[in-house]
Amino acid sequence: MTTKYNMVKQAIKAKILDGVYKTNEKISSESEMMKEFGVSRHTVRLAVGDLVTTGWLYRQQGSGTFCADRSMFETNQNNGPQKRIAIVTTYLSDYIFPSIIRGAETKLSEEGYQVSIFSTNNDHIMERAVLEKILSQGFDGVIVEPTKSAYSNPNISFYLNLEQLSIPYIMINAFYDELEPINIVMDDEKSGYLQTDHLIKLGHRNIIGCFKTDDTQGVKRMKGFLKAHRQNKIPIVPSHIITYNTEEKYSKPLASLEKILDASGDSITGLVCYNDELAMQLLELLRIRGLRVPEDISIVGHDDSLLAEISEVKLTSVVHPQSEMGELAASAIVDLIESKNRKTDSFSASSKVYEPKLIVRSSTKDLNSVESLA
Repeated sequence: MTTKYNMVKQAIKAKILDGVYKTNEKISSESEMMKEFGVSRHTVRLAVGDLVTTGWLYRQQGSGTFCADRSMFETNQNNGPQKRIAIVTTYLSDYIFPSIIRGAETKLSEEGYQVSIFSTNNDHIMERAVLEKILSQGFDGVIVEPTKSAYSNPNISFYLNLEQLSIPYIMINAFYDELEPINIVMDDEKSGYLQTDHLIKLGHRNIIGCFKTDDTQGVKRMKGFLKAHRQNKIPIVPSHIITYNTEEKYSKPLASLEKILDASGDSITGLVCYNDELAMQLLELLRIRGLRVPEDISIVGHDDSLLAEISEVKLTSVVHPQSEMGELAASAIVDLIESKNRKTDSFSASSKVYEPKLIVRSSTKDLNSVESLA
């Protein structure tokens, strides 16, 4: 259980990190904090005293306690021998994330950096907690996969704090547009287009698209899905588009697909999935319903993960660079750190957009050849 002393201490640190208390600005008085937190004066004095000792606050005789200039504090902290990078992803052990992390770790280890890995579980509250840790622990740089990147982010001030403290950061898979960071991403709109166009070229006309829309990747892949229909002059059926968020990923896509299949009979012939992980879930549902892939319905995934080849049906899927993306992110953050240490704005790191490529396997069927035989 958190002690009252730690509760007050962490609350003051959070206000500093969140910009409530700005550099050289006076913080609340002891009496105000006693009332705010419901603690004794002794507890407040202990918490404030510790923060003064560790450089978060400073006292002025007769004036009160003020927020310290932590940019100077962090610089002094970072002059030691430790070289530390934080990697923040939405997930750690699931799916393609170990490959991305492994690629980054290998490169950073070669450069002599210690790596700390954090997960947000694609949750803004957890992202905030992770960023608070990073800001308070003196990291040299940060590689970040944004949390729910399609939504307005409540933690932007923490990234601005990184900038204020001259801690370089880059973003992978997506990025917060308002921050304009160096980013390493895929052309997700083109990915969605390739997935859908592949099925259309094979003669499919009734295609379901299933997309996770609290992340930018899913929104853009859905845009590609729609564009492929329009450019091929195929009518778009609104009810054939399934959208879901992180909290719904194990329930809504399955329930929505069942509903569409119940209403449409065997007219649905194609299924475009946000990623391979979702494709495996839907593949199991199709199997339970007695539908064969690709004989009865074709399915396309995304990321070309291990799941694409180990499943009973080998999955047609768009390639994600995975470990290569991790390596490139590592090289970019090291370049930015070295540029900062040289006190120069000259660096070679830049944003990168990977061109998608579709790997065709046995999960998609050519209906044109079937029609020509009929």
